[in-house]
Amino acid sequence: MSSSSFFMFAIRSCSSVNGANVFLDNCFFRYENYPEFYDNPQANMDVRVAPTPICSNQSASQTTIFNQTVKQLLSDIRVAAPKTSNFYVASTRRFPSGNTTIYAIAQCIGSTSQSFCKNCMNIAYDNLYGCLPRIEGRTIDLGCYMRYSETQFFQDNQTTNIVPLLSEGSSKRVGTIVGASVGVFTVLLILALSLWYIVRKKPKTNGDEHQFQGVKNYRYKDLQAATHNFREDYRIGRGGYGEVFKAIVDNENVVAVKKLYDGYGKEKLEIINEVKLISNVRHRNLMQLLGWSSDGPELLLVLEYMPQGSLDKFLWGEERGTLNWKQRFDIMIGIARGLVHLHEEFHVKIIHRDIKSNNILLDDDFQPKIADFGLARFQPEDQTHVSTRFAGTLGYTAPEYATLGQLSEKVDTYSFGIVALEIISGRRGTSVNLEGHGNNYLLEHAWELYEKGMHVELVDKTLDPNQYEEEDVMKMIEIALICTQSPATLRPIMSEVVSMLFSGRSLGRKQIIRPTFIDPHRRIHVDTKGFQKI
Repeated sequence: MSSSSFFMFAIRSCSSVNGANVFLDNCFFRYENYPEFYDNPQANMDVRVAPTPICSNQSASQTTIFNQTVKQLLSDIRVAAPKTSNFYVASTRRFPSGNTTIYAIAQCIGSTSQSFCKNCMNIAYDNLYGCLPRIEGRTIDLGCYMRYSETQFFQDNQTTNIVPLLSEGSSKRVGTIVGASVGVFTVLLILALSLWYIVRKKPKTNGDEHQFQGVKNYRYKDLQAATHNFREDYRIGRGGYGEVFKAIVDNENVVAVKKLYDGYGKEKLEIINEVKLISNVRHRNLMQLLGWSSDGPELLLVLEYMPQGSLDKFLWGEERGTLNWKQRFDIMIGIARGLVHLHEEFHVKIIHRDIKSNNILLDDDFQPKIADFGLARFQPEDQTHVSTRFAGTLGYTAPEYATLGQLSEKVDTYSFGIVALEIISGRRGTSVNLEGHGNNYLLEHAWELYEKGMHVELVDKTLDPNQYEEEDVMKMIEIALICTQSPATLRPIMSEVVSMLFSGRSLGRKQIIRPTFIDPHRRIHVDTKGFQKI
């Protein structure tokens, strides 16, 4: 089947939704029903369709040499791609010894800007870093695509001469991922944008200061000094909206300073009232905004600093296997309690919209805080849901929201269910690479085990079996599956989830409805032969 024929075949299954994306090895197809996609591609980065990597199951034999070679190659193509006329490069790199060659490509959408492409490439590089030492990896976003592999997937005559495009020393520079990803630290992005509008476009008044009570206004030069002029070794994260740096301010308080990229200062006025309310949310399991600065060339946010970083690091990252069962259970409880506060205890109902493991930060005692309120929305009390354009991360968001734009607090319940399965299994919910289980995603795999009464096999193999009772774990998996049921009315509210987590081992004879499975990256299932999986 040709690429064009397959596109037409695949897109037909998406006829009931307002947008679709299909990715093949050598091409990409997308459509949307709003004109901003063509006029301003930057406006769509909030969708974050697939910022996580898709990694091979097989690891390289010469790990050290392989990692060094791939990191250098990826670092070079991320610098080169934004400098080409079509934002595309294909390059290779041979091992210092032996016959192994690494193939890699990087590409941004053609209608974007160089600065936007550069930012997207940085995100892609950081995501692919997590695939090493796997022999192949790719990462997809709405704005760009990057892939590397030991297997040749383009012809030798299709390579790009990237040497002239590399600035001095760039090919020797290897990026380092330190601490949590910046997606975790993009807390209250909407607040930042609105504050930018207020400070730049509107005179300050005592009323404004009162509405943002408890959020300190810092001087840009003070935060610049605290981060040593935003020095590289103080950077602890980077993402689509900016970079995050560790800093010491106000009598030796350690904080995280977020520097937003240029081009994100224009937002609609109707979000300002929502932002004022979100800035007043206080809860032990919710990340807090401490301050901001708007008197310099970039808008800066001052956030709580979380020393342990993000949860994903402990589930499948460099700290995998270090969380015991009690810590995992406490993290699930903390996330649930934070969502209860947003949905039921605050004076308005706030829907987070982007609950996922790398948006959960851990303190010194491994207690969780929900971060990244940049996509948060309010749900009026007299409405069962809000209809809105999708924004979030596919694979974590509920099917009724991903396909129909129907947003309610039950969308966060669904996302909690996926994160709970990740905590129990130690597997990424958006990855198809479940060894020995074909191309099933985590939710589908968990459901198949549950149907067979074998769901205890989902438990992370790094956990000591003596740390937990099988009945307890099976109950947690069942609660996660209850949270992912469709339609949304079948899902519990989060206060009910907390009650179930603290209840006895048995859930009784509660019937669980099979979830609706949606491919986190393409919205359709595609097998290894390139045909639609029914």
